[in-house]
This record gives sequence, structure tokens and C-alpha cells, in this order.
Amino acid sequence: MDKSKQLGEDKILKLIIRFSIPAIIGMLVNAIYNIVDRIFIGNGVSTAALAGVAIGFPIMLVLMAFAMLIGIGANSLVAIRLGEQKKDEAELIMGNALVLLVSITAFIAFFGLIFLDPLLSIFGASAAVLPYAKEYLRIILWGAVFQSIGMGMNNFIRSEGNPKIAMYTMLIGAVLNTLLDPLFIFVFKMGIAGAAYATILSQAISAGWVLYHFMYGKSVLKLHISNFKLKLKIVGKIVSLGTPPFLIQFAASILNAIMNRSLAIYGGDVAVSAMSAVMSITMLFLMPIFGISQGVQPIIGYNYGAQKYDRVKEALKLGIIAATIVVSFGFIVTRLFSVQLISIFNAKDAELIAFGSHTLKVFLIFMPIIGFQILASNYFLAVGKPAQAGLLSLSRQVLILIPAMLILPKFFGVEGVLYAGPLSDLLSSVITGLFLYLELKHLDQKHESMQLKEA
Repeated sequence: MDKSKQLGEDKILKLIIRFSIPAIIGMLVNAIYNIVDRIFIGNGVSTAALAGVAIGFPIMLVLMAFAMLIGIGANSLVAIRLGEQKKDEAELIMGNALVLLVSITAFIAFFGLIFLDPLLSIFGASAAVLPYAKEYLRIILWGAVFQSIGMGMNNFIRSEGNPKIAMYTMLIGAVLNTLLDPLFIFVFKMGIAGAAYATILSQAISAGWVLYHFMYGKSVLKLHISNFKLKLKIVGKIVSLGTPPFLIQFAASILNAIMNRSLAIYGGDVAVSAMSAVMSITMLFLMPIFGISQGVQPIIGYNYGAQKYDRVKEALKLGIIAATIVVSFGFIVTRLFSVQLISIFNAKDAELIAFGSHTLKVFLIFMPIIGFQILASNYFLAVGKPAQAGLLSLSRQVLILIPAMLILPKFFGVEGVLYAGPLSDLLSSVITGLFLYLELKHLDQKHESMQLKEA
């Protein structure tokens, strides 16, 4: 049986487990790229170098944003087309997506290299931090296309019903990165440049694995040169559906830049370094949520395309429950072991540990409700409703968090930066809950209407 057909026939819980667990492992592995770099940089180079990576991170988020724009946007279309049994159209979409990923990433990396110095200065790099940020980002930008291909094309492996292979893609890169980091930093004494080279070499291997799968592997979808010619209509649909996750990630870049600048002004380089550690820990706990979201997305998309609305609701419900369990566990861990978690990044810097542990506790006060907000927002993307998905996703990182990040520090200093996070988590979750309630009522009406027609 075509693996994609199982999305509409197997038990939902079984599908979520089969798709989400590999995706969770894959996303956790993906988080290791940044966490491992920061751990080895913090311990093997300096706290200033750790701040340098944080200052340059908004540029890396922009690259990831465009990979998500194309990869997730095209993936939503591919999942729906497979549900409609239109394999040729799915392959055409995938071919167009690859061309877009390579060309857009190359364009952004080129201009990033040209304007690297002024960008890092705008992002809040101090004289002590700027050299580290420049050295790291210059290497990352040269290898950006590898990350784009590996991250963007891996979405299609999940859509065709091969979540384990998608997991291997990320696992290969992360394991290599973990092995190369200490080798380049401690053995070859390459400093922060060693961390950057370890990252791009690992991503290059991952990209090669993905391309091999679609050209020579046992994939449902195949890459054909004839599908590389861009079709304006397809490009428009990809961009439309990919805009919500793109805006989320692009907003994360802007937010990260604003946050780093505010931290530098009100707390200095140590505050920037501490937040870098906190964000790495936060992503370690949020990555499983993104993995669940990615695992549920093709299930929802396929069954929505097949008009099996009861299965759509069941997948959403189980996904939200699983996500809430994960973030609640993360909340408990960050309460009990905040000092130990920050110490991993530099056990000798007492100031970093003190500020970082306090930040971890404050910034994640409402962590238990984040899983619901992410899964509910992703539902709208999975069913091809980018406007609602974009609004809900942006409510957390743009409409609420960025204004809070700009206003609160003026009254409360560095504490205002920290409390902007939980304020945004709370308000965005309330808004998302209202939208989802109205959407599910509409879905019930469509389901009842379909049953009446069948009767």
C-alpha cells in the first residue's frame, strides 16, 4: 500500500506516534546544532564568544525563515496533493521548491556577507563581541545553502510517509556536529571558527543525504529536472502557505535582535550571553513541540484533503495533549535545575550563572501553555489557511512580544525584557483559543453537511 494512504486509514494515535516520535528526535537533534556550538564555545573560547554567537543568531534565523517559507509552504501543498492522489503535481511542487531554496538562500547569503559588519553593529555587538560574531557568521553564510536544502527538503520525506528517514537526515548532521566541534575547537585550536566549520560540514552531509533519497532512494516522490522550471502559480501557492511559518521565524530574527540590543543596553554582554544560554535551553524543550507539530501536520492535511474531518479533529486533540505534557515536563525541569542547566555553558562564570538561572525561571513562567498555542496555530497551516495561521503565530512573537520588549524595559530595566516573554505567552494563547473554538465549530458544520449529502 502507498505509505501516504496510511494517513487516511490507520489509527490516529498510531500515526501520531509513528510520525511525531521521529520528528521529535529529529527536531531535538536539530537543536543540538546550536546548543553544542554554544556549550563548546562558552567553555572552550569565552563568554564574549558566546555573546558573539547570540548577536549573530538573528541572521541565522533569517536563513531558517526562508527555508521554512519554501519547505513548509511546499510541504503543505504536497501533503494535500498526495491526499488527492495527485502524485505528479506533488513532484512538480517539490522540484520548484528545491530551486527556490537554493536560489533564495544564495541571494541572502551574498548580501549578508556584504553587509555583515553594519548588521552586527545594529544587532548590539560591542567592541569585545564583534570580532567573534564576524568570524562565526562569515563561515556560516558561506555554507548556508546546505542548511537550506537539508531543512527545507526534509519536510517532503515526512509527507510521503517516511518519518524515520527524515529523522536520520537530522541525526546524521547533529552527530557529526557534536563530534567535530570538540575536535576543531580543542584539538585543532580553531576557536569560534572551528564551531562554524563543524556546523556547515555537518549540514552539507545532511543535504547530500536528502538529495540522494529523492534521486536514488526508495522515495515515493522523485526529483526530476523537468520539474525545476519554476511555475508562477505554484510559486505563489508555496509562498502563500509558507508565509505564516516564515513570518514567525523572521519575526524571531527581529525579536532576537531587539532582545539582544535591549539586554546589551540594560544588562551588558553578560546578559546577552546568559540569554543565549536560556534560549538554547528553551529551544531544547520546544523542539519536541515542533516535532509533534510536524508529525501531526501531514495527518491533518491529508485527512482534510480527503474530507475526513473526524480524523482531523482527533489528530489535533491528541497533538495538543502530547505537546502540553512535554512543555509541562520542561517547566518542572527549569524550576528545579536552573543553576545546573546554565552551568553547562560556562561553569566558571558566576555572574553568567546567577543571571542566567534567574532569567530561565522568569522567561518561562507560562511554559505549560505554549504547546497548545503552537499546535493550534499549526492546525490552520495544515488545512491550508495561511492567514489565520500567520495571525496566531505572529501574535506571540510580533503583535505582543516585540512591543512588550520595547516598552517594558523603559520602566523596569532588564527585568522588563525578561517579563515580556511570559506576558506574550499568556495573551497569545488566549487569542489562539478563541480562533480555534470558532474554527472547530465551522469544521463540525462541514462534517454535518457532508453526512447529509451522503444520506
